[in-house]
Amino acid sequence: MKKRLLSLIAGASLSFTLFAQGNFATKDHGFVHGVSKNYEWPTDPEVLKKLDQWQDLKFGIMFHWGVYSVPGISESWALCSEDKFTARRKKILPGATYGDFKKWYWGLADSFNPTKFNPTEWAAIMKDAGFKYLIFTTKHHDGFCMFDSKYTDYSIAKGPYKDSKYSNVAYHVFDAFRQQDFMIGAYFSKPDWHCEYYWDPALSTPTRNPNYNIKKNPDTWAKFQQYTANQIDELMTDYGRIDILWLDGGWVKKANKQDIKLDEIVDNARKKQPGLIAVDRTVPGRNENYQTPELRIPKTQLNHPWESNITLTNTWGWNPRPKYKSVNWVINTLAEITAKGGCFALNVGPSGEGVIEKEVLVRLKKVGEWLKKNGTAIYATRITPNYNYGNVWFTANKDGQTLYAIYALPEGEKLPEYIEWEGNEPSGKMTLLQNGKGVKYTCKDGKVKIMLPQGLKNEALAFSFKVKK
Repeated sequence: MKKRLLSLIAGASLSFTLFAQGNFATKDHGFVHGVSKNYEWPTDPEVLKKLDQWQDLKFGIMFHWGVYSVPGISESWALCSEDKFTARRKKILPGATYGDFKKWYWGLADSFNPTKFNPTEWAAIMKDAGFKYLIFTTKHHDGFCMFDSKYTDYSIAKGPYKDSKYSNVAYHVFDAFRQQDFMIGAYFSKPDWHCEYYWDPALSTPTRNPNYNIKKNPDTWAKFQQYTANQIDELMTDYGRIDILWLDGGWVKKANKQDIKLDEIVDNARKKQPGLIAVDRTVPGRNENYQTPELRIPKTQLNHPWESNITLTNTWGWNPRPKYKSVNWVINTLAEITAKGGCFALNVGPSGEGVIEKEVLVRLKKVGEWLKKNGTAIYATRITPNYNYGNVWFTANKDGQTLYAIYALPEGEKLPEYIEWEGNEPSGKMTLLQNGKGVKYTCKDGKVKIMLPQGLKNEALAFSFKVKK
C-alpha cells in the first residue's frame, strides 16, 4: 500500500483555484468566512488600547505554511469527508481510498524539511514591503503544529527538521518579526482533526465536527478542551510577546455544542499577554475583538475593527502553478479596505523548503516602494464620511483635519489627464505625496478637478489636503 500511495504523489501537485483575480469567493473555494452580524466592543482598557494601535498598522502579512506545502495542495480541507471537498481529494490521489488518503496526508510530516527557511530574511523582506503586523499559522485544522508543542509529536520540531536551529519554527518567526517592530499574531485552529479527542481514529470522520457524541462522551471532550487550552497556553507563555490570538474554525462554539471554554482560555492568556486581541472568527461576542471577512471586502464602511484576509495567489498555501495578483491590485485593495475602516492581511504561502518565491518578492518590493512614498495616506488613518467617489478612496488623519485622496488606477489603464470627485472640497495647498509637490486643482459646482503633472509613473496616486470648512 505504501508503494501504491507513493506512486500517486505526482497527482498531489494539483492546485485548487480559490478565486480569480478581482473575483472574491468563487464557488470552487467552498467554505468562506463572512462578517458576523453583531460586534461587541471589548471593555478591557488594555485590549481597547491595543486594538487602536492595531488599527494604525493597516497592512499585515499572513503566512499559511504546513505539511500541505510539501506537495503544494490545499490546506487541511481534503481531509474532510464533506461532499464539497471530495473532488479535491480525488484529484490529489486518484483511486485512493479515504483512509489511505488520510494516512498519506498526515504522513507528509515525514518529508517536511524546510532547509531553506530563514526567519530573519522573511522579516526583513516583509518590513521592506510595508507590512506592519504578522499572522502566522501555528496550527491549521490538520493538527500539524509549526511550534514545538509538548502535547503532541505531530509537529515540525519532531520530524526531519528537528535538528535545525530553527526547528521551533513559530518561535523564530515571532522573534524575527518582533525585532522588526511587527505586531505579532498567532493563528490557531480550534478544531484539530489529528487529535484523537476531536476525531476518534476508531470512528469514521463524515464531517468537520467531532466524530463522536460529545454529550455521551464528556470525558473525551474534556480531554480535548484541556488539550486546546494547553497548546494555547504554550503559545502565550513560551513564545515572547503575542499581540493577537487569531482563532480559526468558527463552527467550534457553544452554539454548536462544541464549548472549548474559550472565555477561560482567553482570560488566562491575558494574564500572560495583557491587552491580547482575541479573534474568534465569525463567533460574535466578547472574544471576537475584530471581524475577519475572508477573500472579500465589505460593501460599505464599518465603524468597528475588522480585517480582510485575502491571498496573493489563488491558494492559501504554496502551489506549483500559482496565479498571482498584480502590484496594482494589492495597492488598490489596500486603499479600498483602509477607506472602509479595515486592515488588510495579505496571505503568502512559502514552499515546503521554506522559500518565498521570486514572483512574490518582486510584487512585494514594488508595493513597499509605493508605500514608502504614499504610506501617509494609509498608516494611522481613520475613516471619513465621504470615503469614495469612483476610483478615488478617501482617508483622514486622526484629528480629521487632513484628508487623503487615493486614486486607484484601474488594472491595465494609464493615468488620465485629470482626476475629479464630488465633495471633500480642499482648502489651500494640495500635495502629491509621491514627490511632495503641490498640484493644481479647481472647485466648481461641488466638483473637485485635479490636473495631473506630466511624467508621473503609471501607478496609484495619493494626495493630501485640508478640508474646506
